[in-house]
Amino acid sequence: MTLPTDRPDDPPALPVEISAAPDIPYGLPEHCGQAMVRTCRLSKSYGNFTALSDCSLEVSPGEIFGLLGPNGAGKTTLIRALLGHLHPTSGKSLVAGFDPQVDPVAVRRHVAYLPGDARLPRHMNGKGVLEFFAEIHPSGELSRSLAVAEALELDLSRRVAFMSTGMRQKLALAVVFGPRTPILILDEPTANLDPTVRGQVLEEVLAAGRDGRTVMLSSHVLSEIEQTCVRVAFLRRGHLAHQLTMSDLFQRHRVVARTESPLQQPTNRRSKTTALDSEARKKTTASADAASATASPATPDAMARRGDREAAFWEVPSELRSSVEVGWLDDGRIRIDTAGDLQPVLGWLSELPLVDVRIEPLGLHAVYRSVHFGDEAVVSAGPPCSTSSDVGA
Repeated sequence: MTLPTDRPDDPPALPVEISAAPDIPYGLPEHCGQAMVRTCRLSKSYGNFTALSDCSLEVSPGEIFGLLGPNGAGKTTLIRALLGHLHPTSGKSLVAGFDPQVDPVAVRRHVAYLPGDARLPRHMNGKGVLEFFAEIHPSGELSRSLAVAEALELDLSRRVAFMSTGMRQKLALAVVFGPRTPILILDEPTANLDPTVRGQVLEEVLAAGRDGRTVMLSSHVLSEIEQTCVRVAFLRRGHLAHQLTMSDLFQRHRVVARTESPLQQPTNRRSKTTALDSEARKKTTASADAASATASPATPDAMARRGDREAAFWEVPSELRSSVEVGWLDDGRIRIDTAGDLQPVLGWLSELPLVDVRIEPLGLHAVYRSVHFGDEAVVSAGPPCSTSSDVGA
């Protein structure tokens, strides 16, 4: 089932029948294999503008998969291509085993889609809308939609025309969560909702995952992605910039500290050590020069001690080099990012001349900033493409 949107080029989007096979959960076709959603080098261009470029990803059955990226990153373009609402310039995709360019109706039989700009019949009241969609959809469950509406504290007696933006969002969610489709695609499901209702919506998403349904969730709220998703894809300027498993993210930490005295950045040690950007390097060098100018005259012993300390600091133990990255923040503090168990890292940190040490989970915010504001080139982190015989005809 797909709700209508305000986009003029969308085809009519009325609920359609789900052909559910008897012994297959949620009507999942036997031929869809291990990936419920699969794209291979999917691209969409409008003249000289590329909205989506070479996007290759896979979403497994029962997985809650997050899509992150700023406005214009390509999230909605990807979703609409998966539903067959637009024709890609190149590339292939499969949704529930069907090619949306060959059989878009079959795709929509298996997908409940909440667009970011859903429209509902304005002349109906809330209950009438739920009854309408439940009656015309063979897999519609009015009782389920009513239960979701009650959980979201929605007044169903009010006409849609007189509902607030938040109330209309609640009603659209009750419509989409009603049918038991094997795939849910939710574009900004918590937009215009208060924090309490947002929590209830996220619980519905988690419940769908526990039921074995596949969920693709697009959101600008990083904490919602952290709370619900198993994996996350970052889109940037139409490119699939990075993919991340949340269990790996929860094993990552950032250590921020100051050194007892200014240290020079190493110039030749770049193995698993992040280099300063030009501005941070200038600031760090200036701070070091100023500190040297005001320090007491250096003696040979003091210079030797300083050299030993710097050498010890920058020499990341060999057993940690695969999981530790060292760099500087703009304010001159040292930054050490770690992955995996903290215990061996703590032993190394205890030997360093650090003060004001803080350790915190890295979180999606840091990864998001690194992907979207970092200096490194955009690199696709998607799985290898399937062959043309696997993805589409």
